[in-house]
Amino acid sequence: MSPLEPDADGRRELGERVLGHALDFLGSVEEAPTYRPSEGVFDRRLDPEFTADGRDIDEILDFIGASVDRPGIATTSPRFMGYIPGGGLFHSGLGDLLAAVSNKYAGFSTAGPGAARVENACIDFLKRAVGYPVGAGGTLTSGGSIANLTAIVVAREARDSADGAIYTTRYAHHCVDKALKIAGCSRLPHRRIATDSNTRMRPDALRAALEQDVADGVRPWLIVASAGTIDVGAVDPMVEIAAIASEFEAWLHIDGAYGGLFALCDEGRARLDGLALGDSIALDPHKTLFLPYGTGAVLVRDGDLLSRAFSHDADYMRPFGESDVGPSPANQSIELTRHFRAMRLWFPLQIAGVDAFKAAQTEKLALARYFHERIAEIDSIDPGPQPELSVVAFRHRDGDQASERLLAHLQQEGRILLSGTRVDGIFCLRAAILCFRSHVEHIDLAIDAIRDGVAAIDG
Repeated sequence: MSPLEPDADGRRELGERVLGHALDFLGSVEEAPTYRPSEGVFDRRLDPEFTADGRDIDEILDFIGASVDRPGIATTSPRFMGYIPGGGLFHSGLGDLLAAVSNKYAGFSTAGPGAARVENACIDFLKRAVGYPVGAGGTLTSGGSIANLTAIVVAREARDSADGAIYTTRYAHHCVDKALKIAGCSRLPHRRIATDSNTRMRPDALRAALEQDVADGVRPWLIVASAGTIDVGAVDPMVEIAAIASEFEAWLHIDGAYGGLFALCDEGRARLDGLALGDSIALDPHKTLFLPYGTGAVLVRDGDLLSRAFSHDADYMRPFGESDVGPSPANQSIELTRHFRAMRLWFPLQIAGVDAFKAAQTEKLALARYFHERIAEIDSIDPGPQPELSVVAFRHRDGDQASERLLAHLQQEGRILLSGTRVDGIFCLRAAILCFRSHVEHIDLAIDAIRDGVAAIDG
């Protein structure tokens, strides 16, 4: 079993080789295609997949480079604009390395007081970013799906969901429906609230639905608003929705997984008026704070409600002593054993500083406006509505088939990576501009690729 514990020289050699591989990969990001076919997974083969006595590190890294790093979508590319998470800060990778090597148990404050303190500091940072009060609570999660599920469980426990009704628009993220199912609430009455021409929830339609339910003897329970929908980045009118929720004593959950953390910068905060009025908020630092996949968060305005929903005890988990570093993360969360994921947020905030994140967010909002202005210059393109955040949904004026052909052409060419969606049944191309490496020169390149693509499919 000696290979499980290399000596100091062995550790240094492995560390240098792995870090060198990572640095070489990052050095190729700027020029690499945004997409390579999945067949590349088999460019190297391991036969057998797992050997009895291990492999040389160079063989392993060659396999990773050819069969993991290269094929598929290049989310690290500055020309990756297909889906909202992108990039993955190098600082966060280093933070993850430190967290994994120290292997501190972050669930209980007495077991890993420093780890718990770091997570609580990150939660306090997120609370301040969205404007929540000191008494709010929160926990880091694996992403928006678990964040939304956590919030729905808290709402279920705080405001009895039995026979209550749910109110969302058709643009609510599908993970909300999934969370309702997991939480045992999927069979409750579910009202789909009408939206305006920019796909935002209409407060008048929400009020009408609530009034009708009350008249019919149905109790309003949960309203889910969006601070940046996944399709077009629409922001529901949260001030008006919050007033209605308060009047009818319904729990207001805001899915801000994509857009909520734009509240960190001045321009984003202005566009997210009313965010802090939600009873709970789902956030994804792996989106708007540019962290690697697997970093979500949920905040609850009344932190005691979060603790009541998830705090449990067992005889084998007695504390070793007192700790004043704040609540134990496991008592705020679905998870007991949990990755020390706070380090991937705390570490880059320490190195880069908050202002760097604010500047990057402000740039992405400006780039989305610029992209929209430039795309409108192409005769065959309908640029769609002005972006509220950093997603631009546009289409070919000849309709769905032309739009789908254009998207397929762009994806296969590999200069840029866009995705597609449907808005009220109409197929649109979608540019999600949120990679921290994306700058104006990459937007110009994207416009050139789209113009060339239009010329190619128009013949």
